[in-house]
Amino acid sequence: MRRINLLVISLFLAAPAFAEIYQWRDAQGQVHYSDTPPVGTNARPLREAQRPANPRQSVETAGDDAAQAADKAGQPAKDEAGASPEAAKPGADSKKPKTLAEKEVEFRQRRAEAAEASAKAETERQQAAARQRDCERARNQLAGLESGQRMARFNSSGERVVLDDAARAEEIARARSFVASTCK
Repeated sequence: MRRINLLVISLFLAAPAFAEIYQWRDAQGQVHYSDTPPVGTNARPLREAQRPANPRQSVETAGDDAAQAADKAGQPAKDEAGASPEAAKPGADSKKPKTLAEKEVEFRQRRAEAAEASAKAETERQQAAARQRDCERARNQLAGLESGQRMARFNSSGERVVLDDAARAEEIARARSFVASTCK
């Protein structure tokens, strides 16, 4: 019973932490804060004012506040950069922040391009390693043919045939051309 009482008391004490705080500007341009929004004003919750869900909305409302203040002063409205909103609207499409979906698409494209580049690099590395192995084998075969040791090949019927001098010269020429083309 004592624990339930402590729980209920702690909930009552924590209730003000969940209260909504509103921010608005009065006719003189002063900022006011309250837990209840005044009637007839454009009050917005403070948490939303600090971190708006829609970045465009915060820019638009900031521009509206600046326009209202400028109208009271009799001057044309300007944004933070000092430009008037009318001048910024044609180019605003290129400067507006990207949506989460656009960022996600760009991220996936970059990741796909990186995966393609990685796969291409891996394929090139494997091809280079295969060329290196083939080159090494061809050089070893050429060295064996030029050393003068007896070499034999198997014919189409599977019989072992020892190379004579003419066949050895042909094999040496073939091995040299392969080494010259492969081992650059």
